[in-house]
Amino acid sequence: MTTTDLSTTVTVRYFAAAAAGAGCDEETLVVPVDATVGDVTAAVLAAHPGLEALLALCSVLAEGRLLREAAAPLAGATTVDVLPPFAGG
Repeated sequence: MTTTDLSTTVTVRYFAAAAAGAGCDEETLVVPVDATVGDVTAAVLAAHPGLEALLALCSVLAEGRLLREAAAPLAGATTVDVLPPFAGG
């Protein structure tokens, strides 16, 4: 869903400690049309500044694809998952 010619929305889903820190399991955020992981991270931090330390440890997946670099493009993904490190076994 495009909000302007230069921005679009993505659904960000939070899991475990990330959901607790964000105070929600899911939300819609506005990002640039050619968004990168860094753009999504910036949008998350603008909405939830207290997540900065945890977000640095989290994995980010776009449509189930692990994106490791801040410069990695979302490539049109509309769903981004934020997963903190998990323990146990």
